[in-house]
This record gives sequence, structure tokens and C-alpha cells, in this order.
Amino acid sequence: MAITLGPNQYGKAEVRLVTVNRSGPVHAIKDLTVSTSLRGDLAATHLTGDNAGVLATDTQKNTVYAFAKQAPVGEIEDFALRLARHFVHGNITGARILIDEHGWDRITVDGKPHDHSFSRAGDEKRTTAVTIDGDRAWVVSGLRDLVVLKSTGSEFHGFPRDEYTTLAETDDRILATAVTARWRYQGSEVDWGKSFTEIRRIMLEKFATLHSYSLQQTLYAMGEAVLRARPEVAEIRLSLPNRHHFLVDLSPFGLENDNEVFYAADRPYGLIEGTVQRDDAEDPGLAWS
Repeated sequence: MAITLGPNQYGKAEVRLVTVNRSGPVHAIKDLTVSTSLRGDLAATHLTGDNAGVLATDTQKNTVYAFAKQAPVGEIEDFALRLARHFVHGNITGARILIDEHGWDRITVDGKPHDHSFSRAGDEKRTTAVTIDGDRAWVVSGLRDLVVLKSTGSEFHGFPRDEYTTLAETDDRILATAVTARWRYQGSEVDWGKSFTEIRRIMLEKFATLHSYSLQQTLYAMGEAVLRARPEVAEIRLSLPNRHHFLVDLSPFGLENDNEVFYAADRPYGLIEGTVQRDDAEDPGLAWS
């Protein structure tokens, strides 16, 4: 029986980076969590402990900070591409950089945005995953924890029933979810900021305006709308946990609940996931791995 070393990678996980642009009286901040992973000919360190080809994870961390000083971070996709390309040389043939961007809003004082004071924008994060393999590059961007809710315009009925089914059918319910979306770009010559803003807007508008008969239908409609409007996107993957809102039974108190009083259940929850893609999209290669 032969035993061999399989696929492997190593890097520095969750490097916290905050930068302040002080080029004028109005400051701008970037708040990122950066993870690096390097791939290549790393057999020696695994099999014999020879570290001659191992760029220390501490060095990878320091590189993140140095790059943030040497040039503006800019869009997270550009920053990830710069880092990944820097790391690929010698026995390192591939790199994968993951970045989460944490949003901040300017605090309003006397009706005007303050020059250098901010409040956390919420749990939503902008994300990117950049993979370099030799001369090829793949960019998968997205967002996470975008919480949305519509108080009507959603139904759920017509599903099969058996001896274990207790869920009542409804033609008017609250539909709420925390959107995680990741989309694969075709190429790397993209206006990243504009593309992200438009994709987010398209998904929100479709969620708001679609009369939904299932969260699955909503997922597909959101993805389809993005692909129809944004030719730079090859495919989009969505994960939508159903944040259930159940009607409270007020009959013991002699009260009627006309879809007005609910309790929000955080678990268990339905988890709806799916991919919407172009049938003529280029091969994904290593984009997702």
C-alpha cells in the first residue's frame, strides 16, 4: 500500500486590517479581514520538515500590512489580486486570498456627515475570493448577512402533506432572510465597486418587487435578474436561510391576530441554496476552490 501527500495549502487566517486615508480633512477608512493561502511544491516540509520553501505565515501577515501602506487598498478585489500575484513565485504556484470588508457609515452631526467619525453599518459584509494559479486569475465576489424582510407579498402553499406535516398553508406571510451571495466574474478587468453596487441593488429590488410563492422562486429570480443585467457575471450562488415569523395565537386572550403579531424563530430554519448560471459561461477552473 502506497501513502502519498494529497492536496494541501497553508496561510494566515483572519488578519485584521484597518486603514485611514488622511489625504484631506475628510478621512476614509477601510476595515478588512484578510486570509491568505499558498499552494505549490510543499512536499518537503510535510514529509521531512524541510522549510526552505515555506514563506512563514507571519511574513504573509506582515505583507498584508505593508501592501496597505505602500498603495491605497482601493477595491478589495484589486487588493486581493495584488497580494496573490506577489506571493506566486518559486515553488509557490498558486495563492488564494479571501477578504471580508466591514462597512462603516459617517455619523451625521447637525445634518452633515462628520469628517472623521463613524458608526458600524451593521452585520453585512462585502466579500471577495481571489485565486491565482500560475498566470490565471479568478475572482469570486459577494456579500454576507444582508438581512431583508417583506411584510406581505409572499405565499407558501401546495406542498405535499403526510402524517408528519403540521405547517399550515398561507397566502400572506412575512418573508425574511439573511442573504449570502457569491458571484463569479468573467475576467478581471471589471469596475469592481460599480459592479458590486449594481448587483446588490438588483437583488434588493427583485426581492422587494417579486410576489413570492416560495423562497426558492425568490432565489432564482434574484440570480436571474443579476445575470440579465450584468454581463461580467458568469454565475451567482445564493444561500437564503428562511427567518421564520410565526403568527402568535392570541385566541386564549379573546383577541384576533390578523397577520399583525408574530414571533421570530431563530432556529431551526429552512436553508435554501442554489446556483444560477449562464449556459455559455467559461469554465470555472479554480474559482470556487
